[in-house]
Amino acid sequence: MDFKYLKEYLGWLYYQYLLITGIYVLEPWEQSIFNSVLFSSMAMVIYASYAFVPVHVRLALKFFSGICREQPESTMALIN
Repeated sequence: MDFKYLKEYLGWLYYQYLLITGIYVLEPWEQSIFNSVLFSSMAMVIYASYAFVPVHVRLALKFFSGICREQPESTMALIN
């Protein structure tokens, strides 16, 4: 893959980003503020997902495994 094609492709992707978000109509300083807010928000979401989601998933699995576990024999005898 040559670098000219890669540069053109990245330029095309950036142009698509400008069109989809609608920030092509903004002035350059407004675009930089928008991009800063957008990318910092995305970074915070990614960090929060990395830091907190595994803990909550582990706790949920522990909780549901306790509920779904089979009853011991002594408890089953009392129920019947």
